[in-house]
Amino acid sequence: MALLLPRYPWIPWIAADALLLSGLFTLLPGGRAKRILAGAMGALFSALAFFALGDLLVRQSIGRPFNLYLELGIAGSVFDLMQSNLGLGLSLLVILALIAVLFALGTCVARLLYRLGPDTPAKVGPLVATAGLVLVAVSWLPQQVVGLSASELTAQQIRLAADTHQSTTAFRQHLADNPGAGQSASLSGLANTDVILGFIESYGISAVTDPRYRPLIGARLDRMEQALADAGLHIVTGRLRSPVQGGQSWLAHTTLLSGQWIKTQLDYEIFLASDFPTLIDDLDTTGHETVAVMPAITRDWPEGRAFGYQRIYESNSMDYRGPALNWVTMPDQYTWSWFQRSVRDQSESPLFAELALISSHAPWVPVLPVLEDWDSIGNGETFNRWKDSGEAPASLWRDPERVREHYARALDYALNVATEYARRHVDERTLLVLLGDHQAAPLITGENASRDVVVHIISADPGLLAPFVATGKVNGGVSGFRWGSRPMENRPGPTMAVFRPFLQQQFGAAFDTVRISATDTIEN
Repeated sequence: MALLLPRYPWIPWIAADALLLSGLFTLLPGGRAKRILAGAMGALFSALAFFALGDLLVRQSIGRPFNLYLELGIAGSVFDLMQSNLGLGLSLLVILALIAVLFALGTCVARLLYRLGPDTPAKVGPLVATAGLVLVAVSWLPQQVVGLSASELTAQQIRLAADTHQSTTAFRQHLADNPGAGQSASLSGLANTDVILGFIESYGISAVTDPRYRPLIGARLDRMEQALADAGLHIVTGRLRSPVQGGQSWLAHTTLLSGQWIKTQLDYEIFLASDFPTLIDDLDTTGHETVAVMPAITRDWPEGRAFGYQRIYESNSMDYRGPALNWVTMPDQYTWSWFQRSVRDQSESPLFAELALISSHAPWVPVLPVLEDWDSIGNGETFNRWKDSGEAPASLWRDPERVREHYARALDYALNVATEYARRHVDERTLLVLLGDHQAAPLITGENASRDVVVHIISADPGLLAPFVATGKVNGGVSGFRWGSRPMENRPGPTMAVFRPFLQQQFGAAFDTVRISATDTIEN
């Protein structure tokens, strides 16, 4: 039963195809042809074992089945994540160990299959083969005792490849068939307003609704609301559905910016090649200086230039002199401080900035305190006191419960820092949008969790916030927003793709004539 591959979480007790294959090899005469065929079956088993392991890891990390058609496009990102957490040497060692294990498994299966026959009683081979055929027929019945582990896994990859190809073809055609949607629009209602879009890593709705995280994060949101109110600021909160979970945050960023549903790496690449405009182009047309602040980017980022940002800052151009914190190149408090000091304070025109905040990114160790004296942050050398602090990710991740605890603490830190930034630097001419990029991995949220993320919109001008709570559904709408820091827990949000069309409709050319009474909206 060597070909009984684990199909987590559904594992059939009997692999019909393995039994059938064993019976057939029992009937084959020895010789070179049988040896070659056994070797081919061993290689196939190694490949299928890799698929089975990949399926387990992908389901647990980003909440979907393994899809070789897509995974090839993100292999580089996976290796970068491994290298950041484990180091280059250990990452290469893990990969080499995996290759060695798969090779050993394949070799073992090939030898076992080849040895079937000579010492087997004459009647056993036909009986085993017949039993295999019967079980193959039984496997089509609606039960889980008998399965076609290897065959079904192969068929699944073929189906996923075909479905993904069809989906991306349809997406490409959709972009070609909707040239009218591909026009940038001036957002005159935001013409004199700094628009700051802060993506908080892994800030999904489960942080608010899951009993494991609600006490800590709920208390943080209450303190956020009070701190903002004390500073004369207003906040509305809602939820939007992300196209991804656990990773590939660039797909969520692109969905929100473009108003198009970008759910796969292939969709992303098609979109980048399409010249389709985004919110970046809208605000550039409005007169904003457009800036991307990407502390997690450690190498050339041609995608940023394709988006059309006027300026792009990544980890090597943000003057950080503090320590890297495992995968996190710099803490969020430094990112916010540097952005205000080096970008926003230096800008002479309204600013549109996208910040990809990363302190709440896995592996969630170490979790830093928030420094009270922001003026002491400087070039980040003050964070050297936490260099090599905390335990190694490999140690922490042996205990899922402790991983979940660190996730909540890291998210609490990210929200605390963002609140402090808003309290200090948001005014009547600022629209600060804080939102998650996606839910954390299923290890954190559980299986089949909602893909909604939390969205906070903050300003000292309530008139900028009023449209979010008063419009109902607009083009599919950003319905479900309300005043305060808590999202509605039992009302799913619309997709991130509605955000750009909503801004165009609510803050477009007619904004001044249809502006909603903020006072009436708040009172209601």
